[in-house]
Amino acid sequence: MIIRPAEPADLPRLQAIETAAGEIFRTLDMAAVADDAPPTIAELERYRRAGHAWVAVEDTGTVVAYLVAEVVDGAFHIEQVTVHPDAARRGVGQALLACAADCARDQGLPGLTLTTFTDVPWNAPYYERLGFRRLTGAELTPGLRAIRAAEAEHGLDRWPRVCMRREL
Repeated sequence: MIIRPAEPADLPRLQAIETAAGEIFRTLDMAAVADDAPPTIAELERYRRAGHAWVAVEDTGTVVAYLVAEVVDGAFHIEQVTVHPDAARRGVGQALLACAADCARDQGLPGLTLTTFTDVPWNAPYYERLGFRRLTGAELTPGLRAIRAAEAEHGLDRWPRVCMRREL
């Protein structure tokens, strides 16, 4: 598995990965998550152009996962990390997060943040195993509050969500 920066030609594949990975949410009665549109090419390109988009590529050359992030209130915020179901449970997400951590360190950022579902096994419990901790309301920065508000506006608060952080 190779982790490399995303290229413009990868972006449609990232959308397909997002759609495929969303299907498993149907098994948790979260069809609205599965039905949600993937990020647009323009959104993905914004991360790519900033140097904050990476892909995981199999030896065959097939992109099987991606991560996009941005700096939010002095931390590197993982906006999305998605692994195609065919590549799940092989450490691909963990490798992408390690890449993001390296990028954050290179930028002098002290931590990674993300928002995620609390009760989805491959969300908050997974990130906790990787060293992330749940943030209390008092620990939320203005940027994280804004992200959570946008998620609520999008309807994601139908299921419990949490902000998490891992120190680097």
